[in-house]
Amino acid sequence: MIKLVVEVWKKPEMSFHEFTRRWRDRHGALVKHHASAMGFVRYVQSHKQLSEAIETFTKERGFQSPPDGLSELWWESIDEMQRALASHKGQVASAELEADERQFCDTRKLSAFLAVEETIFDHTGPTRQTELTQYGSAVSPD
Repeated sequence: MIKLVVEVWKKPEMSFHEFTRRWRDRHGALVKHHASAMGFVRYVQSHKQLSEAIETFTKERGFQSPPDGLSELWWESIDEMQRALASHKGQVASAELEADERQFCDTRKLSAFLAVEETIFDHTGPTRQTELTQYGSAVSPD
């Protein structure tokens, strides 16, 4: 599987609440509507949560200001992604999604990259036993 990770920024004139609702409800429904044409097999929105503790932590480390959220758009493979994006239906859907994004996103700040997940450990599963090394072999946690 491959995913496109997009840093999402709200328009400056929108409140955070307006942005979150608009992105989640209207844009989320539009992405779901176009999922087949775009070849998406999964769509995840990560909405920023405000936290004084995290703001202090990131400021002390010299981090840049974070986006207002992240989108993850998943395909089965790069070939499936390229096939969908090159299709007429995919191009029409992509244009409609882009037009919608201009209604609530600060498109000057958007950025995106393709990614493959590499799980280093996962303590959320039922066995809570698997950790992965950088080579992908399972080891027992300490």
